[in-house]
Parts: sequence; C-alpha cells; structure tokens
Amino acid sequence: MKRLLNYLPLHFVVLGVFGICLQFFTCFWYFNFGETILLLGFLTLLILFVKNNIFRTFTSLILFFFIGVSSVYINDDRNYESFYKHHLKENSLVVLQIHKVLKSGNYHQKYEAKVLNVDDEKTTGTILLNIKKDTVFKVLNVDAKLLLKPVLSELTLPLNPHQFNYKSYLAKQGIHHQIFIENSQFLTLNSKERTLFGWSAKFRNQVQKSLKKHNFKADELAVINALLLGQRQDISKELITDYQRAGAIHILAVSGLHIGVLMLILSFLLKPIESIKYGRFLKMLLIVFLLWMFAFIAGLSASVVRAVTMFTFLAFGLSFKRKNVVEFSFISSMFFLLLIQPMFLFDVGFQLSYLAVFGILWIQPKLYKLYTPRFLIDKKIWELFSVSIAAQIGIFPLSIYYFHQFPGLFLASNLVIIPFLGAILIGGVFVIITSLLNILPQFLANFYGTIISWMNGFVSWVSHQEKFLFKEISISFNFMICCYVFTFLGILFLMNVSAKKMIYFLISIVLIQGVFLLESNEKQSKKEIIIFHKSSHTLIGNRIGKQLFLQHSLDSLQFKNENSIKSYKIIEGVNEVHQTKFKNLIKCSKKEILLVDSLGVYAVSGLVNPIVVLQYSPKINVSRLIQKIKPSQIIADGSNYKSDIIRWESICFQNKIPFYYTGIKGAFILKY
Repeated sequence: MKRLLNYLPLHFVVLGVFGICLQFFTCFWYFNFGETILLLGFLTLLILFVKNNIFRTFTSLILFFFIGVSSVYINDDRNYESFYKHHLKENSLVVLQIHKVLKSGNYHQKYEAKVLNVDDEKTTGTILLNIKKDTVFKVLNVDAKLLLKPVLSELTLPLNPHQFNYKSYLAKQGIHHQIFIENSQFLTLNSKERTLFGWSAKFRNQVQKSLKKHNFKADELAVINALLLGQRQDISKELITDYQRAGAIHILAVSGLHIGVLMLILSFLLKPIESIKYGRFLKMLLIVFLLWMFAFIAGLSASVVRAVTMFTFLAFGLSFKRKNVVEFSFISSMFFLLLIQPMFLFDVGFQLSYLAVFGILWIQPKLYKLYTPRFLIDKKIWELFSVSIAAQIGIFPLSIYYFHQFPGLFLASNLVIIPFLGAILIGGVFVIITSLLNILPQFLANFYGTIISWMNGFVSWVSHQEKFLFKEISISFNFMICCYVFTFLGILFLMNVSAKKMIYFLISIVLIQGVFLLESNEKQSKKEIIIFHKSSHTLIGNRIGKQLFLQHSLDSLQFKNENSIKSYKIIEGVNEVHQTKFKNLIKCSKKEILLVDSLGVYAVSGLVNPIVVLQYSPKINVSRLIQKIKPSQIIADGSNYKSDIIRWESICFQNKIPFYYTGIKGAFILKY
C-alpha cells in the first residue's frame, strides 16, 4: 500500500482530477491554446532545470493541475472557432452525421449527431437530434448524413426539484443543444464514407439480423444484445428494474467484469504460446488485439473503451512480471483515460468501475485472509464472496448517493451468475459466429435462449424479495465523502492496528456523526412552499420539517406514481406526506399566497402585496387584479393554457410585476 501511495501517477491523477473539476464547474481558464501550451511548457522547463527538490515537487503539482484544466479546455468544442453555433444563422443549411442511435422516447427517435457543415463551412460539435415518429418512421443508421435547416433548442433544466438533470448529463457528453424535426424536414444524403463507429454498427446490425432468424424471445434477444453487443436500447423497463433491484445491473453493461472474464479465458486458451521464444510478449499482443476487437463489436461505447484500456495496461504490466503490477496498471490506465477524455470523470459508470476495482485490489486480499478454505469448491466460493464484498464496500456510499437503494441480495445474484458468466460469454460468441455463418442449429439456439431466460427468471425472483431491498435511502454529497473517509481510515486501522491510526479512525467517526446531526437538524427545521410543475394539473406543497402537505388535482393512481413527489420526498428526507386543502389562501411567516383557480375569485380582504398563483386559466382581467390587490409577484403553474400564459406575461411586463411560469423556470420555491 505504501508503494502504491508513493506511485507518481497516483499523485498526477489526484491533481489532474482537481484541475478537471475546477475547470468544468467554474470555466476560470479562458486563455487561448498558445498561452496554455506556453504555460505548460514553462512549468516543464522549471521542473527539468531547477535542482531544488521542494520547488520541483511543488511545480510538478501545479503542472499536473493545469494539465487537468487544459484537458477540459481542449476537449470543449465551444472553445474552437469551428464550433457550429459560431456559424449558424437563420435558414442555414446544415449537414449532420449520425454518431450514435439512442433509446427512443414516446414520440421521438433520438440520436447523437455530429455537425459536419454549416453553409459549406466545416464545423465541429455534437447535438441531440430528435426525429418525430410517424407512420413512415425508420431508424437511421450510424454514419447516415442528413441535410436540413435546423432550429436549435436549448436543453432544458429539470422542472421540479431533485429530478434527473438531463441538461447537465448531456453537457458532460459535450452536447449543448438539441434539434426537433419531422421526417419531411430533412434529406438523407448519399454517402459511402464510413467511420469506425459506422463499421461497428453495421457489423452489429448483421449480427442482430442473423440472431432474429432463430426465434429468440424478446427479453432473451435484448439481453444477448446487451451482454455481447453492448446495446441496451431494446431491454424493457421492467427487466432493467429487475436487474437493478437484484444488484446485478453490471451484468447487462459490457464493462470491466466482462472484459476481465474474457481476459482470463483468453489467457488460459493462449497459455501454450508462452513456451515459444518471446511467447509471453506475443500472448500479450494477441490478448490486447482480441480485447479491442471485442470492444469494436460492442460499439466502442465509453464503458467498453474504459474497461479495455484498463485491461490493456494490465496485460502490458503482467508481461513484465513486476510486483504490484495490477495496482500500478489500474492507476496508470485511469491517468491515461482522464488525460485523453477528462469528461469520463463525471460518468457514473467510470466512478463505480474504478471504485469497485479499488475495493477489490485493496480490501479483498485482507478480507480473503480472514478464512482459510480447505477444499477447492469452498476456496472458489470464498474468493468470489470476498471479491463481491470488497467491490460493494468500494461502491456502497456512491451507489446510495446516486440510486437511493441497496440490494441486500446482491451476493446471491453474483454468486449464482458470475461463475457461469464466462460460459455464457463464450457460448454467446459461438452463437453469434455460427449464426453469421448460417450454421447455428436451432436446438443450440433454443438451449442458449433457455439459459438466458433462466438467468432473467432468477434475477426477477431475487428482485421481488422486497424484504431484502432497502429503498428510498438518501445521503448528501458531503455525507458520502465522510463515509469514504470513515471507510478508508477504518480499513487502514484494521490492517495495521496502532494508536495513531485509531485516533484518525475515531476522528472520522466524530466527523460522520457531526455531518449527520447537522443535516438532520437542517431537514427538521426546514420550511418552504413548493409550487411544482405538472402539465394540465396543479400540485402545491407546504413543507414543515419532515412533513409535506400537498394540495393537488391528481387521481389516486397518478398521485401514487408522481415522480416529482417521490424524488422530493427521498432526497429531502420527508417522512410523512399528507393530502390537504389550502382552499384559496396559504399563509406563511414571510408572505401570503393567493390561489386563483378557474372560478376567478380573488377579492379577499386584508391582503398586502400577496403572491398570486393562477391555476386552470381563470377568466379574469389580470390588469384589474393587479390594480386591485397589488401582488408582489404572479405565478402560473402547469394547469394553465399556454396562450393565457403568454398574455399574462405581457400584462405583467407592462405593469412591472414579476411573472413566473413553472413550465420554463421550474418549480417555484419560497422558503420561510
């Protein structure tokens, strides 16, 4: 462990990560590329020619901090003159190239598309393309080129608190705008030009066509596509939920687990090559080549590229037979990936993968020594058990932070599925090859499909053991960091008991207790009025401590399934939700809130500059309302017609009254 902590790339990664985060969230570095290169070159020269060790160390830290900063700056298309928005005008002709086919929505097929040209000017940048589904709807292939006159739309922020921020997610993928079009609004250009992603997609399409001939069930084919081709678009929402609740969702994402299993199998199959001259090096090259071939087949997605890069470093390291090669390969691959693509840092899959591997490398060897197996079977079971526990320790706080649940039966899922995963992968590769050659016997396809169905059935059974699924758990970012500090110092103490480490461990306990008490007190004393956005409905809440009082127009089923309430309740630590009637007036210590619904009643005596909430498009004269009760602000929720909202906004602007529409600005929150 001490050697690993002294490993220079680990220090570089830490400083680089700090630089990446600071630049992404603040964009403080805005100098041009020449000035950036000049600064990095100057710092490098200082390190090379100044002999003072303390100064060189300090300068090295600054250098790698700015490497992190500059990697974010360089990878941001908006910093280039060729960025499409700099050239886009009204009625500009634009050429797009499909880069990735995404999971379709209810009304639109979604794509990631590269902006190749704007009015004959070569451009860079990626947009989200939404094509409306209709009777002639047909999914476009990767590398297809489209000619159109687009109207850019801004990506919208979530309209209710604590909902998934799709705009932020896409920004981390380098996507900042979207386009909505219909099939009649673009031309498909004839182009034989193919990218590596296009060849990969074409190969996968051929595989999928050949597999469909063998009558696999929908769920079987969807899981085969996910396991072997890296395509999860066709997996049903119910099946995804089952794998999540069973703690086995990693099985469906081609990632480090699959690549690790494949590497072990390839290493075993290619072992005879080691007996020839330079055999170890040749074996390593073959393994790396075959792993990247698999990455190509799986679509070169971010998770696959990360995993194959990690194991490429590991394969090179193992060929040299150096001590701690696994740990050093792990750190080196992370440094390399963040140097090339710094936005990987914000990918949940990247974070979970590296934390799981860190847990396996650091915790599993110590955990394994707690029990000495006597037989081969219990040795293998104990190895798998200790690896699963170590990986879960590594990702536990982060998974609670992101997903708000913990599958108590994750061990059952892993102990049953993972031992057979190698056979499932090899069997799947065999099925794909023979189906492409049209020599796959139907009985073999049926047998493989049955195996996949058994796996799906087992996962479904595990996911429905409600007593072992711990749901609606919420922790803050600060509390998550404290949990990792507690875990790190606790394991250090248990690995090498000493008074000094015990003091650090006790401090971490006090820290985690202090943060918990502060956050609990804050939630207990919190009071706020929330006017949620819900299209065609009204939904207003009064939060008092850990209770939420709601007035709404939803039916019982809609209310039960309303995601905005669920997410608010979980994240905010609300214990009780009560349905109530505010009638037409909500009073709090700061303001009075007058609710004006379709009846149009607003003549309430004694009001002093109230906040007015308009609901269900009341047929009133808003100018007269403003003159009579002099509101401090007017709010329109999602239950109103858009034509009325536009008219009210204009009237408020003329009368210099602040206007707030939840459909654009999101839920209105008034703390008191």
